[in-house]
Amino acid sequence: MIGLDFGTTNSAVARCGPGDAIRFARFETLHTPEAGDAAGDGRTSTFRSVLHFSAEQRLPGAAPIPWAGPRGLGAYLDEGAGRLLQSLKSHLGSRSLRETFVHGHRFEVEDLIAVILRDLRTAAIEQLGDSGEAVLLGRPVHFVHGTDVGSDLELDAFAEGRLIEAAHRAGFSRVEVELEPLAAAAEVESSLSRDELVLIGDFGGGTSDFCLIRLGPGQLSRRDRRESVVAVAGVPRAGDALDGRIVRSVVAPALGAGREMLSASGQVSGLPQWVYRSLERWEELSLLGEPRRLEALHRLLEQEERQARESGGRSHRFVESIVFLVKNDLGHLLSREVERAKIELSQVHETRLCFDALPRRLRGSFTREAFEQWIAADIELLSVALDELLERGGVAAESIDRVFLTGGTSLVPCVRALFEDRFGAERLRSGGELTSVASGLARLAAEREAARSD
Repeated sequence: MIGLDFGTTNSAVARCGPGDAIRFARFETLHTPEAGDAAGDGRTSTFRSVLHFSAEQRLPGAAPIPWAGPRGLGAYLDEGAGRLLQSLKSHLGSRSLRETFVHGHRFEVEDLIAVILRDLRTAAIEQLGDSGEAVLLGRPVHFVHGTDVGSDLELDAFAEGRLIEAAHRAGFSRVEVELEPLAAAAEVESSLSRDELVLIGDFGGGTSDFCLIRLGPGQLSRRDRRESVVAVAGVPRAGDALDGRIVRSVVAPALGAGREMLSASGQVSGLPQWVYRSLERWEELSLLGEPRRLEALHRLLEQEERQARESGGRSHRFVESIVFLVKNDLGHLLSREVERAKIELSQVHETRLCFDALPRRLRGSFTREAFEQWIAADIELLSVALDELLERGGVAAESIDRVFLTGGTSLVPCVRALFEDRFGAERLRSGGELTSVASGLARLAAEREAARSD
């Protein structure tokens, strides 16, 4: 059984061999902010969770064939056309989104995710000597639910069922699931020489998950690691949400958010908010290219052009730029620039966002202080989740021996400060930001297989 971390932004697959040695499948890397642990061989243990549908390499009337990961990204960057889908994991918990249409052909969400999982399965077979039959998949404490109504338990069970179905469609015959923070805990435990009460903070692209667990040599005798779990908590906010705050505060105003437009009937109204909400969420930006949404954007473009003609002035090119962004599938390039600026703010106090690929160029500077104001509500949600975790566990912050943070968002200064203020900087540890969950899943998978052998 292999361990597979299917992430909102990045994925990884690993196998635990003799002597608890962890081996990762490795992939070609591109020069992007998410390249992760790329070594001198030009390969990385992370696999970008994206799909690209070529506009060129397809037969008339035939369903388009998507390419995943680095191959898909390479084709997207080379071709400059087609359709790129990202943050697909965020759709798993949405009952309202069952399918999408690409080049006129219908694809269920499970089919799309299966393409990514199939490539990871193939890599495990070819590089790790695995049979490709059994997989231990990670899942967040709570999936992203969108606007769906229902209890967390119901919506999470629905999302997990879709993830398992996608794995079956990818070719796995035996699929098991484990909480991602518990997998990260298994990786932490491999380095402990004594028993400790550990808080795991796992920050992905779509969710932030916390686990309070007892780890160490004294816990290894337990056949079910969940017996060592004291409490879990999580929120559907993480890296993508922080990117969305930059889009809302810098990108959206530059593309007309809050500006008025004259309709065909002579009524004055602002540009529709659904457009800008879609820009803020990378998974929804990918869907703006669907025919009905693109048709609505074209109607707005006609209004913009008519208003410019009737006023005798030049068009502000707000809607024109949005339509250009969607039709030319530039969403990933925009997300890379936003992500780059966010990452840079972890090292400097001011950054500049530049995106010149649109008719209306996007330029803007902002400070770390401004960014932290924009994400204050998200940080408060993380704080509330920590409160819930400690309350459920019935422990005080002072009782925690170690805090281990993993995932890219754990490097954001104000996120780290939240944990330093509560638990003390001396208790904080971090590492394996993009691979610790996959590594832990591989360890847990090996333990499960050993228990079956017994």
